[in-house]
Amino acid sequence: MKKVSATLTDSFGREHNYLRISLTEKCNLRCTYCMPENGVLLSPQSQLMTANEVFHIAALFIQNGVDKIRLTGGEPLLRKDFSEILTSLSTLPVKLSITTNAILVDRYIETFKSCGLKDINVSLDTLNTTKFDAITKRDQFSKAMSNIELLIQEGFMVKLNVVLMKGFNDDEIIDFINYTRDKPINVRFIEFMPFDGNNWDKSKLVTFDEVLTAVNVHYAEVGVESIPNEKNFTARNYKIKNYKGSFGIISTVTNPFCDACNRIRLTANGKLKNCLFSTGETPLLETFRDGKSIEGLIQHALHQKKAVRAGMTELEDFENLKNHHNRSMITIGG
Repeated sequence: MKKVSATLTDSFGREHNYLRISLTEKCNLRCTYCMPENGVLLSPQSQLMTANEVFHIAALFIQNGVDKIRLTGGEPLLRKDFSEILTSLSTLPVKLSITTNAILVDRYIETFKSCGLKDINVSLDTLNTTKFDAITKRDQFSKAMSNIELLIQEGFMVKLNVVLMKGFNDDEIIDFINYTRDKPINVRFIEFMPFDGNNWDKSKLVTFDEVLTAVNVHYAEVGVESIPNEKNFTARNYKIKNYKGSFGIISTVTNPFCDACNRIRLTANGKLKNCLFSTGETPLLETFRDGKSIEGLIQHALHQKKAVRAGMTELEDFENLKNHHNRSMITIGG
């Protein structure tokens, strides 16, 4: 790990070496937990970072200690200049990864390989075509699944991000884990989180404990093994004995991991979010376009970061929707 500068160290001593860059606010799916039913007001094209700006701002973060960048959206592969962006970033000393819905990945396999991008997170909330159509509002299940299989065959490190919602896909937990039996992938169950326009309420939440209890009961005779967690982990990982793949649980709501947070987010319109749940944002793009230094802005943003979930230290605070005046997830970046 590179030495992280004071610019990327917050007031609690947390060093931020992981930058998530959203490339677009657009998506070719309409997942209800991510995008409000009536859509979102998109930023004008002139207010979005260009490919050149993405490169130079990313390079500045790397100079200050970032050693991992994840490209997100929206759907990042919708950017017409995606290949240009990835190719330029691949010349920098940083590990690259991407979060995608996989609909378009078959077009970019060779680009991924030539740029050294190996880690691919795929958002997939169901293994049922009818449910897929219902939550995404699009008939793309077969395309998504065939491209996931393609990524596995081509040797990419694939993680499936599954947002669990009670009454929708909580009955598929075992199906997803069984999907790892013969495939070297990691399925990550994510607790449903509140964002603008996604109709969050506590009754839809499938908690860490509920997931683990269901798994332990179902696989009691086979055996559930705990996997050592990585530094700055978000998912607590497990595997079923003798399965090729593994699964993890990301418990942002019931069991947050803020004390070891090393992540910051840059939105497609060039605003820095020091926490996924923070309503405050620091605009970087205008200052950058004026030819001025943005390092002071970055450092100030990091020093404003709260110890836990944008200051919502108690679960009751987090569950109170009056405390959530955030962007929709699609305009933050997954």
